[in-house]
Amino acid sequence: MKALTILWRRELALAWAGGGGPLLACAFFLTLTALVPLTVGGSPEALTPLSGGVAWLALALASTLSLERLFERDFEDGALDLIALGSAPLELVVVAKAKAQWLAVGVPLALTAPVAAIALGLPVALAPLTALTALIGSLGFALTGALGAALALGSKRGGLLIAVVVLPLYIPPVVFGSGALTRAADGADPWPATALLAAYVLFAAVITPFAGAAAIRNAQG
Repeated sequence: MKALTILWRRELALAWAGGGGPLLACAFFLTLTALVPLTVGGSPEALTPLSGGVAWLALALASTLSLERLFERDFEDGALDLIALGSAPLELVVVAKAKAQWLAVGVPLALTAPVAAIALGLPVALAPLTALTALIGSLGFALTGALGAALALGSKRGGLLIAVVVLPLYIPPVVFGSGALTRAADGADPWPATALLAAYVLFAAVITPFAGAAAIRNAQG
């Protein structure tokens, strides 16, 4: 456990290295949402029905920005070999890196999501639901993204490969998350869609450690 704690703290520190940290992802997120009124018009009648879906699509795209360096940096300098030889199982290493990715990038993005959604016309009363679903969904993005980053290890175009792998896997949480907001805005019950979103996260939490560890071992071999 001590080794995993040290690794987790190291990942958090590296996420903020070079200045910016999650600020770049948050700026990208807000920029995407700001472009929407320029394309569909600024009238509330046009923006409000799209607010939940656009916010979730921007959240998914922003979550991919820092995935390339999640394992590739350690793979290139040999640190990943030392981590694999350590006392911590490689499956838990994948979980620790995904957790750090979520705390460093996913949580700030989730806290930014209500601002973006409200700016697009979502009712202010739905801000807590927006933040809650974004927190759950961003954890799913981090877990699925960690799997994509592991599968792309050693690739010459890792960033492109990660996007190709993870973006289709991001479709279910985007559908469930935006569906919960749309149902709430229409006065319907948002919790069935939220439960499906949580189920996706649980599924990713089960699959990612084992599949990610297998992909890392394959890249090292």
